[in-house]
Amino acid sequence: MRGALAASPASGDADAQARRQQALLDAVLAPTLPVALSTASSAALAERGTHAVEGLEAYRRNAAAVAARALGAAFPTVQAMIGADDFARLAFEHWQAEPPQRGDLGEWGEGFPEMLEHDVRVAAYPYLADSARLDAAVHRCERAADATLDGASLGLLESGDPTQLRLELMPGTALVRSCWPIVTIHRAPHGAEPALDMARMAIAERRAECALVVRAGWRASVQSLDKASADWIEQLLDGWPIGPALEAAAEGFDFAGWLARALEGCWLHRVAVSRP
Repeated sequence: MRGALAASPASGDADAQARRQQALLDAVLAPTLPVALSTASSAALAERGTHAVEGLEAYRRNAAAVAARALGAAFPTVQAMIGADDFARLAFEHWQAEPPQRGDLGEWGEGFPEMLEHDVRVAAYPYLADSARLDAAVHRCERAADATLDGASLGLLESGDPTQLRLELMPGTALVRSCWPIVTIHRAPHGAEPALDMARMAIAERRAECALVVRAGWRASVQSLDKASADWIEQLLDGWPIGPALEAAAEGFDFAGWLARALEGCWLHRVAVSRP
């Protein structure tokens, strides 16, 4: 079947066919329709005039819809905060600026938080980029490999050298630090009106929060951490052995209490021996 923007019949020249396909892709990703038409005109496309305009518009509408769905799945908090229409526009702009490089669209959108951080149109919402980073961490966590606690490895805590032992957290575990209340903001769209009020108050106070993202069954859980716990988690994620991490921990840090919480919350994957 031939679409309105189907390339001219192939001449057997694979390079020419690749150039036509690239020209069509460039037209779909062009910043405006006039630029898209100019790009498409040089691509030896089969249709011209009204049919070309209609075909390009259809391609671009489809790309915009796909971009909005893909990023909406990965950044639901951001989408809820700015609204579906504005989010869809930003999603398509991100698609144009950084189109997917792999077939799995669940892996696309890594640069979206950075785009938000530098977009003057959302400058009135300075917490948006960090909220996006938390959304991205949740998305990655839920796509991480499944794992369970290696209970036998816990025996190393009693017999092993703490300078050679590491605590490995579950795949997908992440820490997101912010000078904004990103955990409270993350919970607001999914809660009742009091949750929204709490988010507004926390933003007004510019309350800093550290978010821990861990798997809870099939879903990711977001928890707020105090600075001492966040520092400790960061050291574990960076691969610090237990001994040096404890030496660097805040005064009064309760390792036994943390370990009990980590086991209860299914944060810990295993105790591993560091290799030189």
